[in-house]
Amino acid sequence: MASTATRRVKQGYLMWMPTMPMVLLHAEHATESSPAKAIFRVLPKMTKHEVKEYLTKIYDLPVVQVRTQNYLGKRMRIIGKRQIVYAKRPDYKKAFVTFDNTLADTGLGCFVPGVNTKEAGK
Repeated sequence: MASTATRRVKQGYLMWMPTMPMVLLHAEHATESSPAKAIFRVLPKMTKHEVKEYLTKIYDLPVVQVRTQNYLGKRMRIIGKRQIVYAKRPDYKKAFVTFDNTLADTGLGCFVPGVNTKEAGK
């Protein structure tokens, strides 16, 4: 008779698939005194190692340091005609990523001639 116990996953090689969303909130260009930095909103279960691996292997970004902060979702009170309903937004985590000095431009704020000038619309 077969046991009803769940199967155990073989330890060792686990394949990690990038199914966790990362939303870019803010990015700063590199200057002479500081490297390029970016802030991402990630799922609370993502670790620093997963964030670094995600950015390094998928986007080929030279990540030096990852710092994280956990945030609790905002609690709300919705007042109706007959009852008061309490709700809560989901918890989230912010990942503060510092890149290597070799990354000069984060891709934001680039000047494109003909698009950013006022004369292009005339």
